[in-house]
Amino acid sequence: MMRNSQSDKNEIKKGLYLVSTPIGNLGDITLRAIEILKKSDYILCEDTRVSKILLSKYNISSKLISNHKFNEKKNLSKIIELLKKGFLISLISDAGTPSISDPGSILVNECIKNNIQVIPLPGPSSVISAVSMSGFSEKFFFYGFFPEKKKILDEDLKNLSLFNSSIVFFVSSKKIKKIFPIIKKFFMDRKILICREMTKFYEEFIRSDVKKIDSLEFETKGELTVVISEKDNKKNSQSLSESDKELINKMINKLTVKEISNLINQSKNISKKEIYSYCISIKDEK
Repeated sequence: MMRNSQSDKNEIKKGLYLVSTPIGNLGDITLRAIEILKKSDYILCEDTRVSKILLSKYNISSKLISNHKFNEKKNLSKIIELLKKGFLISLISDAGTPSISDPGSILVNECIKNNIQVIPLPGPSSVISAVSMSGFSEKFFFYGFFPEKKKILDEDLKNLSLFNSSIVFFVSSKKIKKIFPIIKKFFMDRKILICREMTKFYEEFIRSDVKKIDSLEFETKGELTVVISEKDNKKNSQSLSESDKELINKMINKLTVKEISNLINQSKNISKKEIYSYCISIKDEK
């Protein structure tokens, strides 16, 4: 079994380091990330022009290798060979955590196949930051970037609308208004948070009800991190109907109160507390 660990002497192990970089503000980088990047023999990056701005700020002069979605497969054998020779290599993306909606997963899987250590360095995350400030459920599903094909998007959002959790996705600010109708179609009764240019000077946080999103105005620049709230169960909850009450009266002498509550709650969005209270009232009458 392959295990990743640092020794008691804090020795830096050879392998592939997944280094999280700032999502906007260059001050949002960890001391450990700077240390690893400085000691790396090579740094794999998406756009060398973007990465050089960060690396220059922290006087990091490690060799750069361009590694983006169009050449990562071509680079694979070369990088694995370097790792096998004992070189320390870091993988970064233009912003945030590599291999999450960014290049990296192909290389990570190849390292696992070749028993090469993969060490993640946690850091800035637009997903976690957005969820933490949303006020929505901490249980969330991260979707990533929306697909180009409307049919696939429509099917995916239909399935996601069944989840009673927050939904997080990335989208270009130039495209989001085009997908408002699909969001309204499946999440009409929910709330939405749109985060633009997070941690940058012109960062913007827009909160709204999904049903009102057509009236929103914001700059069509940069990528957006969008969070849709969980279902509003209180608003959509039902009350016991007369037919429900008749059913409970028929079951009250055959099943326990707990069994009746579970049975009705599974088939209808009625709170167990209301079902329990009605069952107890019947028993008291008898």
